Amino acid sequence: MKLWIRFLLIFFTITFPFFLIMTSIRVVLTPIFPEIEYRIPDFPDDPFGFTFTDRLTWSKVSIDYLVNDSGIDFLASRKLPSGTPLFNQRELSHMLDVKNLTQTALKIWLILSILYIALFFLAWKVKFLIGFYKSVINGGWLTIGLIILILIGVFVSFETLFTDFHRIFFTGDSWLFYTSDSLIRLFPERLWQDVFFAIGGISVLLSIGAIFLGRKMSKSLKHDNSF
Repeated sequence: MKLWIRFLLIFFTITFPFFLIMTSIRVVLTPIFPEIEYRIPDFPDDPFGFTFTDRLTWSKVSIDYLVNDSGIDFLASRKLPSGTPLFNQRELSHMLDVKNLTQTALKIWLILSILYIALFFLAWKVKFLIGFYKSVINGGWLTIGLIILILIGVFVSFETLFTDFHRIFFTGDSWLFYTSDSLIRLFPERLWQDVFFAIGGISVLLSIGAIFLGRKMSKSLKHDNSF
């Protein structure tokens, strides 16, 4: 196999886990997730008074902000029935940081989608489709291995994993809040644990699908002698 083809396939294998995990994150970043999450029977109530409807309304606004093109005024203008702002300045600053991180990751996800499509057609044109599908299989297994490691971290010490994640992606203690702050009331630790499990579960399912497809297509190509 030519060196440049091998490089492209290695690039695919290494980046595929990020692509699958980001696909799972994008699924979670929809109004469907809070609709399900807040209805879980043992989900903790807000001790400061947010009702189910309040949480559903404001969580959807928060998620919408992360994926839309609006500025921070989209959140800064939101007020509670009492007239106080939904989020204080510290919370708004953190949400802006989260949006920047989210938007960057989604742009990379989109770029990878385009590159993968181009790579598929290149593999079809230059006749290395079997190698391409083997990379799909390897990327799927790599994703499953990575998800297992992350979920082990969740089981062993979610707080440590959660803290380390924020220390890597955010500056100082900008992500720490009081329990009375709206971000904590809308998105308590229990919700984040469920987010990790949801992303992990979806990623594993996508990986299994990718492995199955890769094997099926590889066998088909070998059978048809079309490589």
